[in-house]
Parts: sequence; structure tokens; C-alpha cells
Amino acid sequence: MCRQGSGSGRDLKRTTMKETSIERVVVRFCGDSGDGMQLTGNLFSNLSAILGDEISTFPDFPAEIRAPQGTLGGVSGFQVQLGSSHVYTPGDYADVLVAMNPAALKTNVQFVKPDGLIVVDSDSFKETDLKKALFVTDNPFTELGLPETMQILQIALTQLTKDSLADSGMDQKAIVRCKNMFALGVVCWLFERPIDKAIHFLCNKFAKKPDLLRANAKVITDGFNYAANLHLNINTFHIERSAELPHGMYTSIAGNKATAWGLIAAAEKAGRQLFLGSYPITPATDIMQELAARKDVGAMVVQCEDEISGVCTALGASFAGCLAVTSTSGPGLALKSEAIGLGTIAELPLVVVDVMRGGPSTGMPTKTEQTDLLQAIYGRNGESPLVVVAATSSADCFQTAYMAAKIALENATPVIMLSDTYLANGTSLWKLPKLADLPAIHPCYVPDNFEGKYNVACRDEESKVRYWAYAGQQGLEHRNIGLERDYNTGSISTNPANHQRMVDARREKIARIAHKIPQLQVEGDPTADTLLVGWGSTRGHLLSAVHELEQQGVKTALAHFTYISPLPANTADVLSRYKRIIVCELNTGQFASYLRSQIEGICVEQVNKVEGQPFSVGDIIKHVLA
Repeated sequence: MCRQGSGSGRDLKRTTMKETSIERVVVRFCGDSGDGMQLTGNLFSNLSAILGDEISTFPDFPAEIRAPQGTLGGVSGFQVQLGSSHVYTPGDYADVLVAMNPAALKTNVQFVKPDGLIVVDSDSFKETDLKKALFVTDNPFTELGLPETMQILQIALTQLTKDSLADSGMDQKAIVRCKNMFALGVVCWLFERPIDKAIHFLCNKFAKKPDLLRANAKVITDGFNYAANLHLNINTFHIERSAELPHGMYTSIAGNKATAWGLIAAAEKAGRQLFLGSYPITPATDIMQELAARKDVGAMVVQCEDEISGVCTALGASFAGCLAVTSTSGPGLALKSEAIGLGTIAELPLVVVDVMRGGPSTGMPTKTEQTDLLQAIYGRNGESPLVVVAATSSADCFQTAYMAAKIALENATPVIMLSDTYLANGTSLWKLPKLADLPAIHPCYVPDNFEGKYNVACRDEESKVRYWAYAGQQGLEHRNIGLERDYNTGSISTNPANHQRMVDARREKIARIAHKIPQLQVEGDPTADTLLVGWGSTRGHLLSAVHELEQQGVKTALAHFTYISPLPANTADVLSRYKRIIVCELNTGQFASYLRSQIEGICVEQVNKVEGQPFSVGDIIKHVLA
């Protein structure tokens, strides 16, 4: 493999291209926050998805709102893995890195394979740019110690973009901002992505800005043609369409959007109006924005003045008969704790979506962690049992949100759905479901054959679920408050024995849900003695590790949890079959501690990471083999 010299790349000799057929490939785009790396990555991912590739993405935002241009703190990244099968993660290391400036190169070169390809904007590697990125020499490639097997392709992206739009009438600043599209055109050529479909996505993005649409469409086309006409002396990549995908319509979807759509589907299936009371907080705000745009399906959204009012308006909507939802992240979940406790003692359906981020306090709001687990399970005063579920992928956020709503409505309880920054902002391939194929939702209404006078304490004695009578139903008038009530009459009560009975009833109601949810399934080698255990967003990395270990002849299995409180009814039986259990999570061991408290005598190892980044598949494999 060769390393291209400096300059625009115009003097590269025409050579015979080498096409590499590959099952999976990882591409990483990086640059300043204003360089449009998220848009570029999303366009490339969506384009790959509609062509039938499986995808998994990881947008990596800087925590700073806008760091000084060209500095290390302001680098924004977007990584995508695409392939024909078994794409569960964005990948550990990139085959192709697009770096728009020296800072992007310096902070991301660690994620490139030794024989990978790096595409840089040579116009952004001047002396001043190198100093901003804290390089001490004028040759960043030598200073970084890049191996000779790594291909470096330097293209004058900025100047070529200026040439492309010289007659556009746009000002220079606006023209330069289009250089990400030139880079995308080059990458589309590398991966045989049809340029017309890429322009189709641009039409959707810039539908109301025709001048920008024309400019970006021209630049991406020129970038594609530039690479094709020069026959760049680098490998191109051919990826077969996935043959494992079931028949149906597919799209690329982000976790927050999938969550919103799952809630919309649940409201439609249940015949209830959807209400969201929320307060903007990174990284959950997109859920509120998506639902606010869906008045066409009857979604009601109230942007409240704070987190507490957000959850309280949702409780009011639940009392009025809506599918009530509030969304937040870790700090907001703490603020909502008393009102969630009110939902528990009032036994009202409520879905709380917690999109976890790095903490504590403000912490690292654009980074990912799984550190709210114990707060979700126990973080309320008094005995306040509720249901906790966790999405396992960006696409799975749809199904998990739907099931959270189903459980809340059918069992008259708050349900906390855990997502995280990795799932919320990342995307994965999603098969569009049919509403008719989704599980039926039967809210816990007062039954038609109900005998006697209804009061707030009336419940089904078999399931312990309180009957849900919403405001305005004739003959079912009642008062529901946060004070303890008598088990039979619903009146305020401080009787010690009655309080014990009510605590037991609310706890038993949640415990019995374990027999209504799916049983825990095991993936991987059925004869394995080693079991990886995870929950939530780590599934893709753990499943990838299981597959890679299988290829190495190491028998390993995976038990991954979506339903956490209560645990599936067969959890203890499944875990008891394995000699070695390794619990992997993005915290210091919260789920491992929870399992020890729930299953007597269980012995587990832990793999923990709290760096604001997802797992590396390689690190998991290394621990298993240790």
C-alpha cells in the first residue's frame, strides 16, 4: 500500500483500482463541530441502509457548545459500521477515517486500523492549523508515528469546493461549509454508493432551502466525479447486500425517534391520547421535539418550566385518561423522584424515559453511561416499587417504548424506560412494523361486570392491579392523592396494619409482572460454560464478542436483559447452569450488585467501564480469555 504525497491530489497517476470485497467495514468522519460531520455521517448511513446494508452508528459530540475552531476540544465525530451480516456495533476500529483538520486527525487516529485509509483536507493542514492542534513539527503524519501500511490520501477539499461553487453566488463562508459534501462524494465513490440516492436525501434535508440544495448536490457530485475520474490509487470497497434480513421495508432510525414512534404506536393501539410533559435536557430532548411535530396523530406535548412540573403534568394527564409520558436524563430523573413516587402510591399508568448520560450532576452531557440503573430501581423515598426496562439498540427503542407503555397501562404503574446517549443519537437498521402485528394493549379499566360502588382502592385481587377510572367517567368519580389509603375504602389511613397491607399489595403487583413478560433467552453456544451477562445498550458489543469467540473456538453464551425490575421469572434457573458468569456494564457494577441481591448465592465476575464511551469488543474478549 502506498502513502500519497501532499497537495491537492490532482497529480495522482491513473492506476488500476483494487476492489476489496468485505463483509463489514467501519467509516469514521471527524472535524470541527461546524464541519457538518453528523450530517455527513447520517447521510452516508441512511444511504447504506436503503441499499440493504446492516448498519450501526455512533455520533460522538464534544461536550463544549462550540470550542475554538481547530482545537482538540472541539472535534466532533461520527462512526458507522456497515455490512452484509452481524452488524451489532459501530466497530472498534475504522477502516476509513475522514479527518477535516489536524485536531480531528490527532484525536481520532487511535481508532484507525494499521492498514486503514485516512482522507484529510490538505487545505486545513497549514502551520496555524497544526499549532492549534498542538503539533510541534510540520509533518503530523510522522509525528503521530503512523505505520507505513496506512494509506494517507490528501485532497484539497476546501479549494475544490470553492472551485465547484465559484459561480454559485454564495459567499465564501457558506461555500467552505459545503466541503463536507465533497468529502462525502469521495467516500460514496470508495464504497460504490450511487450518487443519485445521496442527492435524494439532500432533497429532504434542504427542501425549504433550494439554493443550499443545489450547492450541496453539485459539490457531492463533483466529489464523486473527482475520485472516479482520477482513479485514485487506493482500495475501493464492495459490500454485498445483507441476505439475512427478513422481507420487509427498512430504514435507518435513531433511538430517540424510535422511542417517540413506539409511544405513538402504543397510544394508537390502546385507544388513548398520547401526552408528553417534559423539560429539555441533553440527550433526551429529541423525543419531545419528535412528538411535538406529530400533532397529526394526536400527540400532545407541553414543554414545562422544569423537570418536576414535567412529570406532574404527565400524572395529571394520566388521571385524565391519557397515555402519559415524561422524558429526561439522569439529573432530571433525580428531580422527578418524588412525583414518580406519587405515581407509585396513586397507582397511575406513567412512562418515564430516562436517556442516561455521563454524570454525576452536569457531568458529561454528550457522553454515554449506564449509571442510572440503581437510581431507576430504588431512587424514591418509601417503598416505591415500579417496573424498569432497558432498550438494547437504537431500533429496539421502538419496541421497548411500546412495551413500557403496555406494561404501564395494563398494570397501573409507573414504568421507567432506560436508554442512553449511545442509543439515542446512534442509528441502526429498523424494519418498519405493522400496527396490526404489535401486541394488543388492554388498559386496566374498571370491568363491565364490576359489582359494587367504585372507589380508588378497587383492584383485581388476582393480579393486584388497581382499576383505572379516568376523569369524566360517570359513576366512577373518585379522589386520588399521595397519602396512604385504606385497602378497602380508599380513605386516608395511617393504620399500621393497613399500611403494611398496602405496601405488600403494591410490591406484589410489580412482582407478578415477572410472569407476564418474556422469559430470559440465551444466545450463543448452548454447551458453553461461560455466560456473558449484560443489559440495555451493551447487547451489540457482547453479542459481537460471543460471535468472535466462537470463531476462535471458545464456547461462550450471552444472557441479555431488557426487563430488569422485575427480572424474568426464569432468571435464577438460567444463571445457575453456568460455571462462569461475567457481568459487563458501563458503570462500576450496579447490575452485578442488583443480581447478587435478587439471586441467592450467585457468584459473578465484572467487566466495568466508565469513560463516557461504549465498550470495545476487543476488551470484552480479552477479559473472557484471561
